[in-house]
Amino acid sequence: MNKTIVLLVSDPVIRRVICKALEREGYCVLEAGDIGKAVERIKECMPDLLMVRHYTEAMSGHEAAKYLRSMCPGVPVLIVGGILDDDELTNREFLQRFEVFPKPFKAAELLDKVKDVLLKG
Repeated sequence: MNKTIVLLVSDPVIRRVICKALEREGYCVLEAGDIGKAVERIKECMPDLLMVRHYTEAMSGHEAAKYLRSMCPGVPVLIVGGILDDDELTNREFLQRFEVFPKPFKAAELLDKVKDVLLKG
């Protein structure tokens, strides 16, 4: 059975590139360009993975991930393009709760990370 991923990325070009790479690997990807659409997607189908870009238009990826996880507590979250640590350490507590995959990265590396997160899941 294919794993389902809700992909929240506000930039349509980046969202499409990540989506295509995931679909080529056989994942079922439910795309969302904003938090409202991501909520709709979760209501349609409980995903195996929540994937959120570090920066979204309305809120930080950390806040979006926190909100979405509250809707499906057992589902792993992967923040893509995230910062492992910031100078002020304001995001450190959030980062400890989620898997983070910093940029830059290649599609193959991202796919390996997705597989790893799903295996841990």
